[in-house]
Amino acid sequence: MSLPHERWSAPHRDPDDDTPRLECGVFGVYDTAEASGVTALGLHALQHRGQEACGIAAFDGQRFHTERHMGYVGDAFGGGDLNKRLPGRTAIGHTRYSTAGGSFLRNVQPMFADLEAGGIALAHNGNLTNFLTLREQLVQEGAIFQSTSDSEAILHLIARSRRPRFLDRFTEALQQIEGGYALVAMTNKKLVGVRDPLGIRPLVLGDLNGKPVFASETCALDMVGATFVRDIEHGEMVVADEKGLRSFRPFPAQRARPCIFEYVYFARPDSVVNGRSVYDVRKRMGRRLAVETPADVDVVVPVPDSGVPAALGFAQEAGLPFEMGIIRNHYVGRTFIQPTQGERELGVRMKLSPYRAVLAGKRVLLVDDSI
Repeated sequence: MSLPHERWSAPHRDPDDDTPRLECGVFGVYDTAEASGVTALGLHALQHRGQEACGIAAFDGQRFHTERHMGYVGDAFGGGDLNKRLPGRTAIGHTRYSTAGGSFLRNVQPMFADLEAGGIALAHNGNLTNFLTLREQLVQEGAIFQSTSDSEAILHLIARSRRPRFLDRFTEALQQIEGGYALVAMTNKKLVGVRDPLGIRPLVLGDLNGKPVFASETCALDMVGATFVRDIEHGEMVVADEKGLRSFRPFPAQRARPCIFEYVYFARPDSVVNGRSVYDVRKRMGRRLAVETPADVDVVVPVPDSGVPAALGFAQEAGLPFEMGIIRNHYVGRTFIQPTQGERELGVRMKLSPYRAVLAGKRVLLVDDSI
């Protein structure tokens, strides 16, 4: 195979808005019994990457089955009848944190389209920087968008390609988009994982009883009992089908530029991103902070949970006591990921409480990773 090197308005993005746009977790498994159940379990591990909504698409050899819901994975897919609702041996899933488009069910992924060559389901983690231009062009050419999500543009580009084979059409579509992304796509024959040419968004390959698994983070592989094989490399497309596992390089070679925010805050500490333990990286950041910014204090306190490794590293390097002076309510999710500032502030008040027995009368060094 050869590959070429409700009423709503159009989405608007403030060009001066430089807030982090991390968006979402993706998961996919090929030719595995009860694939939707495995996918739901993987999405549980990726819940921190998106709390607004979640979805699963499965293929049973004859038909595609999809479910998309607002809210948490456990609420949507925690029932024992999941594999009856979404039967099949191949499935993909998604946890959503919106970066383009609002918090509406029509924007929830995986997105599905019934194209001339057959069905395709797509789950996308990333942000397409040329989405508005693409969307305007596609609409002018007659495309009818069902969502305000940038992910839908990829399906339209695939549908409009005149290349003879699916992978060629998929590649042609990807060559027209810009930005950071990790994608998993499922057809009636294939499961595909793709990482953007700069490697901005993470994507890993695992092995579950001899069958391939794609996931945003290694913690999802651990959750389903899969073995980590390797990172999908920047600019790489990995295809699983009846021929086995194949790797393609559809983009010109570029230097990798992974997103530092994965290490600082976003990824789970028990994940390994680009070959580095997130926990260890955060702890080393804390040690470096203690060297660069020493302080005369009585106690080091983290802002839980993601600030804990850095605070521990600081305390160890500085020879200071480490205490949990802020107690987190674990029944409240991640607060930065909420869609509005008001919701974030309310979430913080509900989530974090000072522990007076540790803090009273002390000079406190507070380590936070999300200022």
